[in-house]
Amino acid sequence: MAEFRPVGEQLELIREDVVEIIPEDELARKLERSREKGVGLVVKEGFDPTRPDLHLGHAVSINKLRTLQELGHQVVFVVGDFTALVGDPSGQDETRPQLSESEIRENMETYQEQVFRILDPKKTKVVRNSTWLSKLKLADILDLTSRYTVARILERDDFALRYREGRPISLVEFLYPIMQGYDSIALEADVELGGTDQKFNLLVGRTLQERFGQEPQVCVTLPLMRGTDGVRKMSKSFDNYVGITEPPEEMYGKTMSIPDELLEEWYHLASSLRGAELATALAGISGDPLGAKRALARDVTRTYHGDEAAERAEAHFDRVVRRREQPEEIPDVEVARDGEEMWLAKVMAEAGLVSSSSEAVRLIRQGAVQVDGKRVSDKDQKVSTSQPLLIQRGKRRFARVHFR
Repeated sequence: MAEFRPVGEQLELIREDVVEIIPEDELARKLERSREKGVGLVVKEGFDPTRPDLHLGHAVSINKLRTLQELGHQVVFVVGDFTALVGDPSGQDETRPQLSESEIRENMETYQEQVFRILDPKKTKVVRNSTWLSKLKLADILDLTSRYTVARILERDDFALRYREGRPISLVEFLYPIMQGYDSIALEADVELGGTDQKFNLLVGRTLQERFGQEPQVCVTLPLMRGTDGVRKMSKSFDNYVGITEPPEEMYGKTMSIPDELLEEWYHLASSLRGAELATALAGISGDPLGAKRALARDVTRTYHGDEAAERAEAHFDRVVRRREQPEEIPDVEVARDGEEMWLAKVMAEAGLVSSSSEAVRLIRQGAVQVDGKRVSDKDQKVSTSQPLLIQRGKRRFARVHFR
C-alpha cells in the first residue's frame, strides 16, 4: 500500500498558483480517503491536438499534473482526438473551422514526446478520447444530452454573448462540453484540471458524473498565462507563444522579448523556482528588470534543454541581438529550385523558417525579414536561385539557403 503525505501538506502544494478548487472541502475528503486506502486519485486533463506544439501556457497545468503525480496520484493525459473534430468553443467569438482527421493525427503524434518533457512517462497514462466517444451510438448521445439543458449551456459567457449578438452557434459546439464531461465519466475522474477558460466545461463533467451515479470530480482551474505580447493569453494563433520544444535560442530570445510587466507572472507560472528562491527573484525585479529577465530566460531554457544549451542560447542572444552580429553557427538548408527566381515566402517556408508562406508574408509586412542583410518589405518579393542566400527572420533566426 502506497504512503501519502498528510492531507494538509498535499493541499498546500496543490493550491500553489491555482485560481480555484471547486470545492476544496471535497478535495480534502478525497485526499483523506486516498491516504487511508493507499490508492492515488485519478487526475485528468485533456488537450485537443488542434496545433502541433505544446507551449509554456499549456505547461502551467501540466506542471500541476506533475505535482499531483509526485504526490502519488494517477495522472491521465487525455489526447482529445475526437473532441478536436469539433474544436473547443471556449472563449471563441465564432465557430471554429473543423480539422480533418489527418491534421489531428499529425498533431497528435508530437504530443506524447512533448508532454514527457514534464511528466514522468512511467507514472502517466496517455489515452485518446476517441476510444470511448467514437463508440457512442445515437441512442447513447440522446441519453447523454437529455441530462443537461440548453439553458445551462447558454449560461456560458461566450455562448451567451454570441446568442445575444445573433452570431451563429452550431449544435455541435453545444455538444463539446458534453463530450468533455463524458471523458470524466469514462475515466471515473476524481479531479480534473484546466485553465480558467475551461471552468464551465469542467463543471459540466462534475454535473454529468453525478447524474450517472458517480462521485463528482473536483475542478481545479489555473491561470491563463499571457503570451510574449503581454496582452492576450499565450496561443499559437496569436503568435505570442513559446513552444516547449522550440530551439534553445528561440526559447531564450522569446523570453527576453516579454514586457517587464510580465516578469512576476512568468516567474510564478513558467520558472522552476519555488519558495525562498522565487521570493528572492521576485524581490529583485524592480531593481534590475533586465537582469531578472535574463535569469528567467536562462531558467526557462535550462528547464527544457539543460544547462549547456541555456548557456549557448544566452551567448547567441548577446551576439545576435545585443551586438547585432551574425551568429557563430548558421544552419545550412537546401531548397528545391523551381525556376531562376522563387517567391521569398515560399523559400522561407521550405527552408523551415516559417510554418507556412502566409506566415512569411505576415513577417515580411512587419519588416521582420532580411535577405543578405537587407530588409524586405514587398510581400511578393522574388529572389534569385543562382546562388545561396542568407535569410534572417526577426532578430534571432537565420538560415543559409542553398538551391538544388
